Amino acid sequence: MQYYFYDFSEFVEAHLEEDGRFGEYPNLDHYWIEQTKFPYLVEIDGRYAGFSLVRLIEEEEKGYYSIAEFFIMKKYRRFGIGKQVATEMFHLHRGNWEVFQLEKNQPAQHFWRNVIDKYTKGKYTERYENGRYTQVFSS
Repeated sequence: MQYYFYDFSEFVEAHLEEDGRFGEYPNLDHYWIEQTKFPYLVEIDGRYAGFSLVRLIEEEEKGYYSIAEFFIMKKYRRFGIGKQVATEMFHLHRGNWEVFQLEKNQPAQHFWRNVIDKYTKGKYTERYENGRYTQVFSS
């Protein structure tokens, strides 16, 4: 998670604390307890290479899955691993999805638009609001 925070600090206000680390991820332990949260660790050749945190968001008018956090270590990027992991998340959690990226995070926008476009064969919508882009689709 510290490597994720480091990468993400390019796009948000995140600073090291006095101990030289970023703060803790709020309620991370809930991903192993709550039935609407799903943690996944990515392993390559028996070594950790990243993670994905998926949430089921249930609102009065709709319910959908969302990727709360998604991280592949830099040394494993550009080999299709992120695309494979994202596709597996969509297959594991069938239903409506909303995947968002911050406006400043152009690499994430490019990645998710490409993955979702290929996965849905272009059958998704995108909206922009409150400083973020959101792709909406069904798996």
